[in-house]
Amino acid sequence: MNKSITFWSGIIGVTLFTVASIIGGFQFDHYNPLSQYISETYAIGTPYGEALRYFGYIPSGIFLAVFAFSAPRIFPTSSFIKTGFWGIGIFYGIATVVVGIFPCDKGCNKEWVDPSISQLIHNFTGLLTYLFVPLSLLAIGFGLRQLKTLHRLSTIALACGLNCMLFIGILLSDPLSDYVGLYQRIIEGTFILWIIVCSWHCKNS
Repeated sequence: MNKSITFWSGIIGVTLFTVASIIGGFQFDHYNPLSQYISETYAIGTPYGEALRYFGYIPSGIFLAVFAFSAPRIFPTSSFIKTGFWGIGIFYGIATVVVGIFPCDKGCNKEWVDPSISQLIHNFTGLLTYLFVPLSLLAIGFGLRQLKTLHRLSTIALACGLNCMLFIGILLSDPLSDYVGLYQRIIEGTFILWIIVCSWHCKNS
């Protein structure tokens, strides 16, 4: 039963997030996913922002948190593994709920001109996500590395963590770049890839 909960919560969570991030851009005539943040599609004042938040991102975050908090029970006891999954649950699952409740200003206010409280909470939460989720993936990878039968899953976790760190460094070094949307989608896509792979492992273990 626990394996089914972990599997389905992970798959449903990433599906809701992916669908919301894809369809969100269609509400604008000139939305460019290469240069614009995902958050801009559900920002304050967007036509379907509330629907995307309450039917997409917020439930997605809840499912992702359930996935992360239930997954450690499927793996052998390890402080690295448990800490890593709890990090994902807090800084990706719960954090996705928080940024859905507190969206950014219209256009995500990249120049930080008189930002709203919602914008400040949104950005701070996003920063915590990008600081701690890669570290959480690395922690899981190191924990799995100690188990001879899970070296492949360990390698995937470590590769995902390092890839995220690389592109987060690029993104934070120039947040006004013409390719911030691309960098963010690579980062989010890496998070999602890991959750999908891990969910299938949990189902079949």
